[in-house]
Amino acid sequence: MIRFRRRADLPFDHDATAAFLPAMIAMMVFLATLALSGALVLDNLLSRWNRDIKGTLTVQVLPAESDPSSKLTRERVEKAVRILEETPGVTQVRPLSAQELAALIEPWLGDSGLVADLPLPRLIDVTISEDSPPSLEGLAARLKKAVPGASVDDHRIWLARVVRLADGLEMLAKAVMVLVTLAAAAAVVFATRAGLSIHRQSIEILHLVGARDGYIGRQYALRALTLGGGGAAAGFALAAPVLLGLGAMAKTLEGGLLAEIGLSPAHWAILAAVPVAAALLAMASAFLTVLGTLSRML
Repeated sequence: MIRFRRRADLPFDHDATAAFLPAMIAMMVFLATLALSGALVLDNLLSRWNRDIKGTLTVQVLPAESDPSSKLTRERVEKAVRILEETPGVTQVRPLSAQELAALIEPWLGDSGLVADLPLPRLIDVTISEDSPPSLEGLAARLKKAVPGASVDDHRIWLARVVRLADGLEMLAKAVMVLVTLAAAAAVVFATRAGLSIHRQSIEILHLVGARDGYIGRQYALRALTLGGGGAAAGFALAAPVLLGLGAMAKTLEGGLLAEIGLSPAHWAILAAVPVAAALLAMASAFLTVLGTLSRML
């Protein structure tokens, strides 16, 4: 008769470690999935910010104190625009309208008449050449001398600070991944050693009939793969709704800062590899533990 399922020669059905290992693997995969997703989202945000602000500057012109909407304020903006257009290395100059300024701060202050009454500074969006950019120090000095209250905001300075923070968070995520991997491997080693102690007599009988350590190790490896795979799938199934919920909450935020914080299909493909890797790690850890333990036990 043809066998469609391989039967284990050890009585694993009554092994107490059968409940411990899947639970530990599930918890580790849950934490690892969250840590890896955080690193992927952070990298995606930094890439988008770097792409959006690359080769751009923002010039801020303070309104006249007497009347923010006066002719003097408009003259200051027009003068700043002329200076920017005459500057070598500047490819495009576009002053933002009052409606665009109100739209930028509306997510924080709300849609109310307060926005229209605020003395908002005038903003000028500037695109510079990446091959021959202008001297920002010289440009800022000319603007400040010709236009009272004018300043140049270099987005690269802000981005550099964010990158330093992101690097620290990424290192933290990697440290969590390493600790989770070590903890998962330790759990497999502990469960396997406990199983070897429980089934010591059965293992001795198998040795007497000619079974080698590798044969016994493969049985434990297959069991660890089955239990670890089930626990890993459960951990990923618990993490997926959490990530989907966080992504849905982020999409409700306005302002364009966190609108793309969700995970892409490519990111989900990477995250799906976490439970697979966890199951393979459990199998390899069990196999190596059996070989090492049996060499000292018998």
